[in-house]
Amino acid sequence: MTKTKVLVADDHKLVREGIVKLLGFYEELEVIGEAKDGLETVEKIRNEFPDLVLLDLNMPRMNGIDTIKKIKEIAPNIRVLILTIHDDEEYIYEVTKAGAEGYIQKDIEPDELRNSIKKVMNGNKVFPTKIEEKVDKQIETEKSKLEELSNRENEVLELLAQGMSNRDIAEELYISEKTVKNHVSSILRKFSVNDRTQAVIVALKNGLVSLS
Repeated sequence: MTKTKVLVADDHKLVREGIVKLLGFYEELEVIGEAKDGLETVEKIRNEFPDLVLLDLNMPRMNGIDTIKKIKEIAPNIRVLILTIHDDEEYIYEVTKAGAEGYIQKDIEPDELRNSIKKVMNGNKVFPTKIEEKVDKQIETEKSKLEELSNRENEVLELLAQGMSNRDIAEELYISEKTVKNHVSSILRKFSVNDRTQAVIVALKNGLVSLS
């Protein structure tokens, strides 16, 4: 049986050790590492490439939101499941936008945690029931924005995913750097993101581009 490799990231040692011990009871899961803050989580990601990161939001040195973004930048296929004490809708929208696949609270039952991991690894999203409809609506809104990209914007997006600079893209497409900059700004606006990396992550999640 192929096991799901899990990295547990929480700044509280007792909580972290408790989660690791709990996951050890499930034969389909294998904890391959622990991290006590956001930067250490990113370092472990670079070296160990887990299938899933069980991540707390309140992390020192790099907060949970920024950690999610960095994980997705390094390895978009790694699943991120937030395990937190917070139930604020704004937090949930932020982690969704950053690229996390799920958001659960620390007071859930052990079997709920196990099932949440299974759902996320099977390609499903896991969010609190009370806002699931709102999250779905937000996702649909984002998808409709993706469909608004022009042919040229799609070309620019493909080259962004290849790590090209504005100058390189301009040379590749035989257009000016200013025109490229305008297309990039338009893509960021339509994707509701702040930078090129986030735009590429959104594109990868929705199958608009590939890294191959």
